[in-house]
Amino acid sequence: MSTRTTGGSTPGDDVPVRRIDRILAFMSLGLLVLSVVCFFAIIAGSSAGADTATGFWPVVSLLILIAPPVAFACLLAVLIMSFVRRARANKAR
Repeated sequence: MSTRTTGGSTPGDDVPVRRIDRILAFMSLGLLVLSVVCFFAIIAGSSAGADTATGFWPVVSLLILIAPPVAFACLLAVLIMSFVRRARANKAR
């Protein structure tokens, strides 16, 4: 992951990627992957005849419902922070 852009910009024009941006982006990706894995686990468990109302299955079902909106909120936070940071960098010129 490079913080430099191509196409006519000078190295001083770039806005560096902060640690919180990377954390939120990878957390969003991880939540989406976890949600997909839980979805397939529910499908596999149901087809195998597991009782999805007991044990850890309710937690797995809850993750399917909660993880995608939280991941979307993380991505929105990254986008808003990057837009604000770029606007401040352009305003300072």
